[in-house]
Amino acid sequence: MQEEAGRSATYTLPCDDRVHVVEFSPYDCGAASSLLAYAENQHVVVGTCRFKEEDMDVDGVEFDALRVFMHGVRADARAWSPESRMDKLPQMIRLCTASADRKLRVFTSDLQQLDEVKVMEGHTSYINHVVFEPTEGKQIASVSDDHTCRIWDLEGNETMSLRLWSPGVTVCWHPEEMFKLMVAEKKGTVRFYDLVTQQAILSLDSGQMPLMSADWCLTNTIKVGAVVGSDWVIWDITRSSYPQDKRPVHLDKARLFRWSRANENLFATTGCPGKMSSQLLVHHLSHPQPVMIGSSVVGSGLSWHRTLPLCVIGGDRKLSFWMTEM
Repeated sequence: MQEEAGRSATYTLPCDDRVHVVEFSPYDCGAASSLLAYAENQHVVVGTCRFKEEDMDVDGVEFDALRVFMHGVRADARAWSPESRMDKLPQMIRLCTASADRKLRVFTSDLQQLDEVKVMEGHTSYINHVVFEPTEGKQIASVSDDHTCRIWDLEGNETMSLRLWSPGVTVCWHPEEMFKLMVAEKKGTVRFYDLVTQQAILSLDSGQMPLMSADWCLTNTIKVGAVVGSDWVIWDITRSSYPQDKRPVHLDKARLFRWSRANENLFATTGCPGKMSSQLLVHHLSHPQPVMIGSSVVGSGLSWHRTLPLCVIGGDRKLSFWMTEM
């Protein structure tokens, strides 16, 4: 498999600067599934994104910018709040970013008069991932190289800190049970915590390291996937703490793993940026080979659309979208 080979993007959108992270809203309530945010060097751009696959009047892809938040430092992770909504007044946009200055920032806007930012401090090293509690959106979880997973309220107070065995790389909240949290660590383990007792209730072992990214399949929560070294690995948490399936995919270390939100058997992985081209691979659990290979110059970030088999990665002054024909 050639590192450079790959299909060009289905759609691209121009941006003003290099894109470091990009995220579709994962929620289907309040017309939120069309929301897309991306972070450039100094700004976070928020807008709605429509595709011809969902609206025949759209010519390919249409992006309507709603707000540009001045960020000042580069944002390297970001998460949508489930309180974001576009279908009733007042409209509301809320998202959280993590940046290289070890701070979290929560941006809230009603797209009219209200624009506010809350800064949260406490992590002592690089923050790798952040997520909102998905049912009410009143709590935020973040994981860091400082070997902690921290829980915050919207006022910026740290309400809990879970000690990890190694740097935390990914955190995911259970879609319905707000007391269940999944934390993936760089040394190759994934643990599930009960936030009432603050104890780990289950752990998974990839058997190798470094684990760079993991994701909980939120349409079928017995499935967890990750990229470790140059492989992807998948667990069925009802069967074993060791992976059910694993496969080498990226010649040169994998970087991100994300499940599709539209199809529980579909997932995407990316290679590490740094090469001239970063590879995007889309996999289906019933196919031995990737079902799609895409290539993007300096790709960063990876996110799936809420209802379409379409994913996006950021690049140099553009967003690239790939539609998977399934």
